[in-house]
Parts: sequence; structure tokens; C-alpha cells
Amino acid sequence: MKFDLNIEKVLEDWGVRHGLREVIANALDEQALTTTKDVEISKDKAGRWHIRDYGRGLKYEHLTQKENQQEKQSHPDLVVGKFGVGLKDALATFDRRKINVLMKSRHGDITIAKSSKHGFDDITTLHAVIDDPSEPDLVGTEFTFEGVTDADMAAAKDFFLRFSGDKPIETTAYGQVLDKGGRKVARIYITGLRVAEEENFLCSYNITSVNAAIRKALNRERTNVGRTAYTERVKAILLDCKQQQVAQLLVNDLKNYEAGSSHDELTWIDVQVHSCKLLNAAGKVIFLTPAELIKAKDMVDRAQGDGYTVITIPESVKYRIHDVTDGRGKPMRDLEAYAAEWNESFEFQFINEKDLTKKERDVYSQTNTIFRLIGGRPKVVKQILISTTMRIEAFNHREAAGIWEAGTGRIIIKRDQLKDLRSYAGTLLHETAHATSGASDISEEFEAELTALLGTLAKNTL
Repeated sequence: MKFDLNIEKVLEDWGVRHGLREVIANALDEQALTTTKDVEISKDKAGRWHIRDYGRGLKYEHLTQKENQQEKQSHPDLVVGKFGVGLKDALATFDRRKINVLMKSRHGDITIAKSSKHGFDDITTLHAVIDDPSEPDLVGTEFTFEGVTDADMAAAKDFFLRFSGDKPIETTAYGQVLDKGGRKVARIYITGLRVAEEENFLCSYNITSVNAAIRKALNRERTNVGRTAYTERVKAILLDCKQQQVAQLLVNDLKNYEAGSSHDELTWIDVQVHSCKLLNAAGKVIFLTPAELIKAKDMVDRAQGDGYTVITIPESVKYRIHDVTDGRGKPMRDLEAYAAEWNESFEFQFINEKDLTKKERDVYSQTNTIFRLIGGRPKVVKQILISTTMRIEAFNHREAAGIWEAGTGRIIIKRDQLKDLRSYAGTLLHETAHATSGASDISEEFEAELTALLGTLAKNTL
């Protein structure tokens, strides 16, 4: 019996590998639908290639149907949908490329041949030739090909994630992040079938949760699907990642962002922020911009000495992670957060006057003399103390030379300021201006008070 395949449009760009791809995809779908054993792809001693599944078996009626939408919706992990138009395209390609194909199942043996169209003897079309089954007990469907080269089959298998060798790094509800396996070009798979390649992606991706945009973009050829169709799903995969390995890959690449040489995933600010949150939750890290690495070198050295790993981020990310928490509720540790943590755990290490060196004592003994130059020690200043340690200043992230504590009435000066009278006197007067003005650094009130002190000092000295 002959059956007209009614192929209206031949896909001229398809090669043998594309036809084989459809057969493999249909076999994989049948395996998924019937939960039967793995598809087998093999070559016999005569040089013929075989593709075998262990499902329900191909019927000639399948060649009349489009993909079964109800079946596809109940099994969203299908590659292309069972049989239908994809298989007909494959058979047309095999005929055009001079490949002989035999399809066997318990329902019959099918080959393809050219024949006159029924009722139109002057029109020749491609037909399926259906014979009685040569193996009535055959389980599943077996395709046998003559004329297919090893290179053709290798190229066909390379369309599929399961044969590609690409290894998953992490699996999410939306799909998988894949290691590129040394390739320069990343791959985009949809339910295990490669549909696009990306020259500037950091990783490859297998999208398993297919949305409407992807369904619409999955054209008949199933190749060269545009980025706009899958961008949101790739982003969703990355934002659903929870493991440090993916975060580390992204953050390492983020270092190249300012230079414009990072991969395209790192142009997505949400992905940048999510990666930082994952790393923050996973270990001891501190996030710094390139400018902060220079400006706050002392603080950077201190953080590294405390066992923190420095992660370089662009300015755009800095403002997105400031004063927020990661997925575990831990505060994101940027420069300001680390300085605040350090100050909260800080303790002064006061030193008695008798433990100072002679040179330091000589400088320290000039305290009342310095105060007399401005009219005497202000009443609000109760104590002048020396500490070998000091809190971090918020504006420059270095240890302060001195601190005024309004609550205790103490001026605390770092010991290294006693190296000479000029340093000590300058710091003492600076903190005295804070005490008498009640204002912080970089304020008009403080500037006015400091100016007044300097004026008094000059007047009394002259």
C-alpha cells in the first residue's frame, strides 16, 4: 500500500543531520511518553545506522498527523512532539539527499518512494510504502539508514544535550546551567534540543520550563531561534540558582564588567545582584568597587587579614546590594557594612601614661599648655585618653587619629599621634572642636568652630 505524504514545502536548507535529528527527537519523546528503556543508536557491520526506541511502535497514520498538542501539554519535557510534520520533513530530506530509510514496527514496515499523485498522473510526489510487518513481535520502532555517514550521525547527535557531553552545573525549576565544556561558543537547548548558539555567553543553558514566547519562536526548522525568545528563561534559570559554583563563575566574570569584556549574562543587573547574594550567603566575602580598593586600602587589608575574600563589583551593583540581605537573611557585606561590623566589635586598648616612651610622655605633657592657648580646657571635655587602637572613620574607612565621645566626655587619641607635638596638638584641637560644636566632620558648624579655635590659638600665641 502506498500513502501520499502530501509534503507541500521542502526544507531546502536541511541536510541529513537535520533529518536524523527529527528521528532521534521523536525516539526520545517516545521514550519519555512510555517510560521505556533508553533509545539506541548503533551501526551494523554492513555500515547501516539504526535508531531504535522501545515505545508503542510507529503506525502509518502518524504520517498524517501534526504534533499531538494534548500529548505535548501533558508531557512538557518532550523535545518536538511525537511524529507528525517533523518526521515528514525528515523523510523528504532523506529522499532529496539519496538516503534509503526503512521504518519497522509491529504495525508494519515503511519505506519511501516517488509515485504519481492519486488522480493526477502527471504529478509525482513522495509516498510512504507500507508493507506487512517483517517482525510482528518487534517492540518499539526501528529506523535503518543506508547512505548515512558517521559524520552525519555525529552531527545529528550533537543537537542533543544527552549526547553532547555538556555537564550540568546546577538544575533549577526553569532549566539547567551547563558547563560549555571548553567550547568558545555557548549553546541554548530547549528540553534537551539545541536551538541556538551564543558567542558571548558565559555558560550554556537547557531550558526545561517552556513559556509562550519560546513556543512561538520554535519554528519548523527548530534552529536559529532568536535571543529575545529565550532571554527571560535564561535569566530565570540564573535567578533561581542557589549554589555557590554558579555564583562564583558569574562574579569572577563580573570583574571584567568595568572593562567591557564580561559575558552577556553580566549585563543583567538582577543576575549580578543575585550572584553577589549567593556568595554572601556562602562564605566570608566583602564586595568592593575598583575605586574602593584604592580609596580604602587599609580597610581592604584589614578585611583580608580577617579572612574575607574581596569580590570586585561595579558601582551599579554597589548601590543595589547596600543595606539589603541575602537569601539567608544575612546583611550584604559591602565596605560600609564591614566597617560598621568592625566598629561594633571594636574595643579600645588604652595605655597608661607611665607605659609611654619618654618622647611620647614629653608630647603628652603639653596637653594643658595646648588648651591654655585656646583659653583653657572646655568644661565638656572630661578626659584625654591614649589608645593603641581606633575606630574606623566612615568617610575615608581608615582608623581615626582621634575621637570625641559626647556621651562620656572623652577625647581619645591614637597613640601614633604622639610621634611629635604638631600631630598631637592638631588632633587634640580637632577633637576639641567636635566637643565644643557638637557637630560632625564635613559640616558647616564644625568648620566654623575649628576656624574659631585656630583664630583664638593664633591670637593668644601672638
